[in-house]
Amino acid sequence: MKEIDFDKGMGLVPAVIQDVETMQTLMLGYMNREALEKTTAEGKVTFFSRSKNRLWTKGETSGNFLYVKEILTDCDGDTILIKVKPAGPTCHLGSDSCFGENTAKGFLYRLEQIINQRIDNNENNSYTNKLYAKGINKVAQKVGEEAVELVIESKDDNKELFCNEAADLLYHLLILLKAKNSNLTEIEEVLKERHEHSLASK
Repeated sequence: MKEIDFDKGMGLVPAVIQDVETMQTLMLGYMNREALEKTTAEGKVTFFSRSKNRLWTKGETSGNFLYVKEILTDCDGDTILIKVKPAGPTCHLGSDSCFGENTAKGFLYRLEQIINQRIDNNENNSYTNKLYAKGINKVAQKVGEEAVELVIESKDDNKELFCNEAADLLYHLLILLKAKNSNLTEIEEVLKERHEHSLASK
């Protein structure tokens, strides 16, 4: 991590908080040197509260901690970007982000989180969890069935049915990724590497 210039902001620097999975911007806070050191040491985001004039760990009362995954600095060394895994809603109003719900990569990443939560929490009434519990063979079979249905529907002219079958395939693919201990970000990285390789070979 690049050296932080705390002097420029009279001891404080802005810290942008971003969801490591969805890339959603969650909130903005401020840190002094002590807050950054505490954040780095404990793995949970701690800010310096300008209103309370003290260190403040996000989630200390609500339990909605922000678990640190990566800390980056901008080119001038006077702003911090912290990628986190949130333990719950970040905003005190109950939403995932203090900037509203439309700052993520897309709903697929939010859906991936929902699927993972239902499986990790072993929700008994969840279709997602019930399918996952049947094992990798059953999940893979379901993905195959949905793929075939999509191919069949693509030969007709009903766009609504085609979109519904495409949605079914994507949904079940997310369950398969979970079953294989993978995720959308990893698949995205593969596609990105292929794209960069194709550009380099031209």
